[in-house]
Amino acid sequence: MKRIVLFASGSGSNVENIVRYFHNEPNVTIAAVLTNKRDAKVLERCNNLKINGLYFNRNAFYTTDCVLDILKTFNPDLIVLAGFLWKMPEKIVRSFPGKIINIHPALLPKYGGKGMYGNHVHQAVKDSGDIETGITIHYVNENYDEGAIIAQEKVAIKSNDSTEKIAEKVHALEYEHFPKTIAKLLGLSMASPETQK
Repeated sequence: MKRIVLFASGSGSNVENIVRYFHNEPNVTIAAVLTNKRDAKVLERCNNLKINGLYFNRNAFYTTDCVLDILKTFNPDLIVLAGFLWKMPEKIVRSFPGKIINIHPALLPKYGGKGMYGNHVHQAVKDSGDIETGITIHYVNENYDEGAIIAQEKVAIKSNDSTEKIAEKVHALEYEHFPKTIAKLLGLSMASPETQK
């Protein structure tokens, strides 16, 4: 049985997409979803999906070993950051080497680093006049968006695309490719995906 723990900070659309993708896979369990926001919509999704949703604060994450101990209890094969905005503490990265991955809504190394998330990224892409953008799935190390790249997927953008339109194109890539990449990292050959659009 492969065990996945997800981290999210916001609405959790990627979380729900991943949960649904693995729903009929008997060899995978979503052990829990952890969030750093008490009112994050992802917790509502967890209730609807009947999976464990846990909130933690900054102290539990950075100062004490509370979150680390919880993760050790779950013994995950993979820790997946799906729209999680805090930097992973070194002690967690060291405890789970090669087992923590993140998705970034741009083609790293472009538009990475602290503060580069969500529409901040899409606006930077638009302002630069780039003709393409995409997603980067990468391993997590102690620095924002600097871990080894696992996969990148690209999409063309037009000069008149709004930031909302760019976001929409990037989300489509996330929903299609993030679960597939997770399955591949876990050594699974999956049937056709049940992705949500």
